[in-house]
Parts: sequence; C-alpha cells; structure tokens
Amino acid sequence: MGTTPSRSRLGKRWRFVFWLAILPCALRAQNIPHAAYVLPAGGQQGTTVDVTVGGQFLQNAAEVYVSGSGVTATVVDHARPINGGEAATLRERMQELQKQPMSAAVWQEMTEIRVKLLTFNSSRLLSPVLAETLALRIAISADAAPGKREVRVASPQGISNPLIFCVGQLPEFREKEGVTVVQPPGDSKNINQLQITQPPTDMAITLPAIVNGRIKPRLAKPQGGRPERPFTPGDADRYRFSARQGQSLTIAASARELMPYLADAVPGWFQAVLTLYDASGKEVAYDDDFRFHPDPAIHYVAPTDGEYTVEIRDALYRGREDFVYRIAIGELPFVTDIFPLGGRTGARTTVELSGWNLPRKHMTFDARGKAPGIYQVAGQPFQVEALPEVAKNAKRIKLPVVVNGRIDRPGEWDVFRFEGRAGQTVVAEVYARRLDSPLDSVLRLTDARGNQLAFNDDAPDEGAGLETHHADSRLMVTLPASGNYSLAIGDAQQKGGPEYAYRLRIGAPRPDFELRVTPSAVNGGVNANVPLAVHALRKDGFADAIALSLKDAPRGVTLAGAVIPAGSDMVRITLAPSQIQREPVRLVLEGRATVAGKEVVRQAVAAEDMMQAFFYRHLVAESELKLVVRRGSAFRTPPRTVGPRVLEIPAGGAIGLRVEATLPAKSQIEKVSYELNDPPPGISIQRISQNAGGSEIFLRCDAAKAKVGLQGNLTVDISGERTPPAANGKPAGARQRVPLGTLPAVPFEVVSGAAKTAMR
Repeated sequence: MGTTPSRSRLGKRWRFVFWLAILPCALRAQNIPHAAYVLPAGGQQGTTVDVTVGGQFLQNAAEVYVSGSGVTATVVDHARPINGGEAATLRERMQELQKQPMSAAVWQEMTEIRVKLLTFNSSRLLSPVLAETLALRIAISADAAPGKREVRVASPQGISNPLIFCVGQLPEFREKEGVTVVQPPGDSKNINQLQITQPPTDMAITLPAIVNGRIKPRLAKPQGGRPERPFTPGDADRYRFSARQGQSLTIAASARELMPYLADAVPGWFQAVLTLYDASGKEVAYDDDFRFHPDPAIHYVAPTDGEYTVEIRDALYRGREDFVYRIAIGELPFVTDIFPLGGRTGARTTVELSGWNLPRKHMTFDARGKAPGIYQVAGQPFQVEALPEVAKNAKRIKLPVVVNGRIDRPGEWDVFRFEGRAGQTVVAEVYARRLDSPLDSVLRLTDARGNQLAFNDDAPDEGAGLETHHADSRLMVTLPASGNYSLAIGDAQQKGGPEYAYRLRIGAPRPDFELRVTPSAVNGGVNANVPLAVHALRKDGFADAIALSLKDAPRGVTLAGAVIPAGSDMVRITLAPSQIQREPVRLVLEGRATVAGKEVVRQAVAAEDMMQAFFYRHLVAESELKLVVRRGSAFRTPPRTVGPRVLEIPAGGAIGLRVEATLPAKSQIEKVSYELNDPPPGISIQRISQNAGGSEIFLRCDAAKAKVGLQGNLTVDISGERTPPAANGKPAGARQRVPLGTLPAVPFEVVSGAAKTAMR
C-alpha cells in the first residue's frame, strides 16, 4: 500500500510541476535539438543503414523527418559523453582496483575505465554542439529517388536544422571506427603501461563503391590539462582496391558539399585531400580541390593491373567529429563542364558535355514552357533567360542580349560593341562562377575613344550562399553621350580554356528581388512570438517596400512587422501560432511589390544563416521552411504592444511603448525586463516603467546615429527574475534570470520633432 505525501510536500511538488508546465518558450527554445553532422552521410537504395547524428540537446529526440519519399528513419539510442563528476568517480574506482589482487576481471575493468577516461579527456576538446550523439536506423526503399535528402530530428522542445543525407545507387562501405588496446610487454599488469590508440582506417573495398567515413581527432592522453587549440591532429584514412590496366577511374570526394560551413574552423570547412598510391606505395595522383571547388576529384587511368590505395585527410592535418566524407570510386561518369551555360525560354538548346567516362557528349535541354531560372543539365546548373541570345563571335551586338562565350586562351579578352544613347542606363552582368565555370571574370566598359567608363572584378551575390569567392562581375552605368561603346570581358587571373565559359547579359536594368528567410526550422509556442529574419536580395536598383505574407498559412498563424521597408535589405519579423502543430508543416512566405507598375510576387527561400571561419556569414538555401508548435507561452495571454501601427521615434528624443504582458498569478516570476534584440544603431531603451497592466518601454533615438526616415522593426526580448524556492532542507537559491519570450515585431520610423510622451 502506497504512502500519501504530506501537505507541504504536495505543495512543493505541485509548485515544481506547475513551474515545469509553464516553462517559457524562450527558455525551452535554448534546448531545441541542434544537428551538427550525420555519419554515414548516405546509403544505397534498398538497404537499411545505422546512422549516428552528432549535435546538442538530443537527449529527448524521438522523431526523425526525412524529406522526399521512400526513406524512413527511427531513433534507436541516445548517448552523451561522461561528465566531470562521472570521470572523478571512475578515477576513484581505478584507485580501488589497483589495491586489489590482479585478476582477469579486475584487469578488464581497469582497461575499460582507462578507455572511458581517455575518451572523456578527448571529449573536453569538443565544442558542446558536437558532444551528444543519436543513433538512427534509416530504411531506404529500392525505388527511392537518388540524390540529396534533408534529415531533421525532433524532440518535445522542437525540430532541428536539416542535414544532408544522400541516397545512392552504388554499393556502400563504411570505415570501421574504434580503439586498439596494446597490452604491456610480458606479464606486466601495470595499467600505466597500457597503450590505447585510435588507428586510422585501412580497409579493402571492391569497385564501384561509395566509401563513408570521417577524419576524427586522435585520442588525447588521459593525464594533463586541457589543450588550448580547438583541434587535435587527425589521421588519414586509406581504402585499398584492385584495378585493371586501362581502367579509367574517377575518385571524387564529398566533404564541404555535405557540411558547407563550420563556424569555428579556418578554413571554415573540412578541406579534404585525396592521394592515390600504386601497389609499391608510390604516389600516382593527388588533388586538394577541383578547380574552384574545395572538394577534390581525381581522374586516373590505371597503367597496370594491381592494387591501388586512395587516402583522404584534411589539408591541415586536423581531425574533428564532423569531418565527414563520402568518396565515389570506380569507372564512373563525371561531368566537368558544359557549354553553353544556358538557353532561351521557349527553345531547345543543344548542350556540349565534357568530363570523364561520359556515355554521350551532347544532350538537349528543352526550355519550352519553362520560366526563367536555374535548372540542371547532367548535374550542372543551366540558366534559362527570356532575352535574345548570341554567340561570342557576334562582335557587334544589339541590346538587350545574352552572349554565350568562352575565354578560350589565357590572357584573352572578348570585346563586344554596341550603340548607346545619352542618359541610357546599361547593366552588364556575368554568370559564370554561379554556373560552375572556373572563370574569375572582369568587365571593362569604354567609350568610342577608348576611355574607361566603368570597371568591375567581383560583385557579391548573397543568393549564392555556397560561394566564398563571388567571382562574377557586374556593372550598371548611365551612358554620358550617344555613340559607340565597347564592353570587354576577361579573366582576372589571366587564365583561359574551353571550360572558362560565361553568359553575359547586357541591357536595360530589370528591377526585381529575391527573398531568403532564416532559420529554416520555426519552433513555436502557442500564443508566443517567434522571430524570423527575412533578407531582400535586391536587383538592378530595385529599392521599394516589400509586403510579406504567408500563403495558405496553417490556421491561427499570424505575422507581425510583415513589411521590408524601402531601401532595407533585411527585416526581423515575428510569427505567432495559436494552436499546437506537433507534426512539421510547411510554411510558404511570399513577398509582394510593385515593379514597373506591375505587382511582382516572389516566394522566400528557406535558408540557414551559417557562420564560416569565426566571421563570415552565408545564407545557405534549404528545401523547405518548417513549423512545429509544441510549447505554450509563459504568459496568461499573448504579450502585445498598444499603440499605432508604426511607432514614430523622434530623432534626438524619446517615446513610450506600452506593453501588455500578464503572467499567471503563481508564475514565481518576481520581475519582468525588456531588452532590444540587435537594435539598429542609435535606438536604445532609456528606461522601463512597470504598472499593473504591464509595462511601458521608453525608447530613445540618438540623432547622430539614426537619421530621420530610418525604418524597420524592433524585436524586444522579455526575461524575468525568480528565486528558486527552498526544498528538501536546502535554502532558497540565488536569483536567476529566465527568458520568457519575445514581443510582436514593432514597426518603427525615425521622424523629426520633439520628444513625445508615452502612447495611450
């Protein structure tokens, strides 16, 4: 018969359960699963693959979502490294065992403890975002479409960012990871002489094949302090195979393709290096990148029958848990380049293919019925445009036009002449690197006398999230007089060849825009506001405002601050769901603007805002924007602001913003605070006034930093303070700061005029 807790214990337990029940969404959002890598990063059609996902906050993850059809996944187990307290317990146990008579059982336990301590010492080198692992089992049907998929894991706190998982058609091999225990010489049972190593992979495979692995850091010694460097040395993995004389081998690695950017690495990705050795150990081929791609690829024709070995390592001999790779090996087709790089809408274009082991050298792309955009031909990007197209031999051109050409020889310049009018604005834009051409273009515009009017080497394109060298050129020039002009294109590094292809658009400006929205996973709470960043990629001088909306939005989902102001490149908005969405649903965010008197609608591309090499940021496109709503708000009613639709902040003055945010009577929150999240320069909180119905935030504008006319949205984070109650004989803890949520995005404009009073 069970016992009934006392009234006081029931009260303490109820308060604890109540506090868990109303845990604020922002606090819980800190524990949303983060996926850092998946190993192996792919599998063959018709197989079941055991996969490890590394990351953070994975302990409660019980669901897996894979994009597309034919691939399902389940969670098998969760593991985390031992903590400092557990390591101390193991050391104490080791000391106890060393005092006991040595037996096989004692020696075995001591060996296991030494391995755990060695692993613990190495795990301290890890970033927390790599520390946990989740074991998955992924089943791939025989008819699953080959290619890249997105894998996300989910817990009660939310859904993770996506990782790439490849469905392949070739047999797959996986490196065998593990540690090797080397016994002391003779009959010695001195545990300090026990050697434990983590040998690099050296295994035999048969072709054709995909090999999966990673370059892990070497195990650190169990004694000593924590190393200062963020990386430990990594080993080189080797795979042996037999090849026949005359066999044309393709050896292509995928590394950065799988993990585009690492925030805490220089370079900001796993820089894979491939080396091929013959049976005598002689190096016969090497590559550390393929043209401008960081991932290496080798083409090698075997001169004799025999065994060959391919080795993969990091260019700087680093090792990390997320240095994951896939290597395709065999007589496999590999397209190195195509020409032309695009074609015209409504037309059929014959495309020339170049590469290794290709079954054909030409194919046709049918653009009839296709809208302008980027498509794929033999795995290569192919641009479709609505403008007339000419080849580079058309030295005199009529605008507007797209020129398809090549810089055939090192040092060559292609020159095109056209007639222009005084006051005419002309845009010249190169598409080459963005279409996988190695050309590093340069544009130069001159008048009839040879005077240079404009020059450009590189023009950044935030939409090309995987480019780290924006090598395509762009000019926009207003012509000073009527007459003949010459536009020259060359390679900045004076290189050339049949692969140095380009598409050159010349004509009037075509104002337009694209949108990116981050992050690609929206983890919401009922009646809580979730911040999103929407980036406007403006083209050819387009500067007007863009209205945002959700297309076919799930019931009860609303947006706040859903306008990108004129001239702005980014705005922070908030999304507020009013009901649970336990299964991920797709959100479609659209932007509307008037361009040349016509309404233009563009769908926002979901993206991840990734950091590379401690500094650089990239908008890396993902397939879908996903929403999961699993938590509630910390407030009794949704927090809101009271006042006009746009808050007018006087330059050099201040204004009050009234906030209604009511906590439950027994929330244990003693004080509520507000803080601007990444505010524009010059806008700050002067003071906060608390009252019974909520709060009043007084915002101040520094006229020297925020000019009249500045527009945008303010996002305000809400936090509270609480003192953990005394329990189980322990005194009350120190006061803690607890995140509570975010206010709806507040549209603002800096205006001229004297300081204003609080809004009512």
